[in-house]
Amino acid sequence: MYPAIEPYRHGFLITGDGHEVYWELCGNPKGKPVIFLHGGPGSGCSTTYRRLFDPKRYNVLLFDQRGCGRSKPHASLENNTTWHLVADIERLRTEILKTEKSLVFGGSWGSTLALAYAQKHPERVNALILRGIFTARHSELQWFYQEGASLLFPDAWEDFLAPIPPIERNDLAGAYRKRLTSSDHAVQLEAAHAWSQWEDRTITLLPNKRHQQAHARDEAALAFARIENHYFVNHAFMEEGQLLRDAYKLKDIPGVIVQGRYDVCTPATTAWALHKAWPEAEFHLVDDAGHAFDEPGNLKLLLAATDKFAE
Repeated sequence: MYPAIEPYRHGFLITGDGHEVYWELCGNPKGKPVIFLHGGPGSGCSTTYRRLFDPKRYNVLLFDQRGCGRSKPHASLENNTTWHLVADIERLRTEILKTEKSLVFGGSWGSTLALAYAQKHPERVNALILRGIFTARHSELQWFYQEGASLLFPDAWEDFLAPIPPIERNDLAGAYRKRLTSSDHAVQLEAAHAWSQWEDRTITLLPNKRHQQAHARDEAALAFARIENHYFVNHAFMEEGQLLRDAYKLKDIPGVIVQGRYDVCTPATTAWALHKAWPEAEFHLVDDAGHAFDEPGNLKLLLAATDKFAE
């Protein structure tokens, strides 16, 4: 990756409906504008994400989506939907980046949000880089949170089931919802760590201790689990299949899709469906990678894509 850099500007976007969204600008103020969208939802931005872009050629805007990272209030579910985030992106583009168009980069949940934004505002996107494709369809959510991935990771799945009594296991996302919104903070934390550990332990093709500790802190686990669960029990506040149905709106936008073949979190069938619905985009199925962006096969192609669009 490119060398570590620090932001040259940062601040908060005051949304007017109870949120303060942290943002930062990195790289060259006169460089090509790019908006980076992190995963989760609820993960927040890592300093590592800055290193995906040539700091001499890009002006990179990163932000912590509502309720997570450095944004405030922490772990808030109020006024926190896909369409609130899409509106935040538009304000950040006009008020902070001050550009007519931007490259948009999104991985995992970030790919969902990038697709939602680009389909609503195609005239504001000059290119898309998407990784680990997730469209929040019922089948995708059932695979990871009810039955599917559980068959590949029975040891981790047993720990995911532990906070939920057998009588409630026919709807695990709903059962977690009750606990993550409980008035008992200890109950919230137990559920938050179990929920976040399930993803952290399945995110890479091979076990990776750093990824498994990504949400080890109470604050990180709580924001990640509460916000992610909130979005998923509400099917990301979209119609079933909406992002694939409306992929035709992307036909004039250059794109690159990078998908790990052995991605358990967001299986390759969804990326393949997007490839079929948006054939104009460059498509890469990586034979030696899972879900994480920094697995070597994924990372090499993502860096190649950012370099390509910097020209």
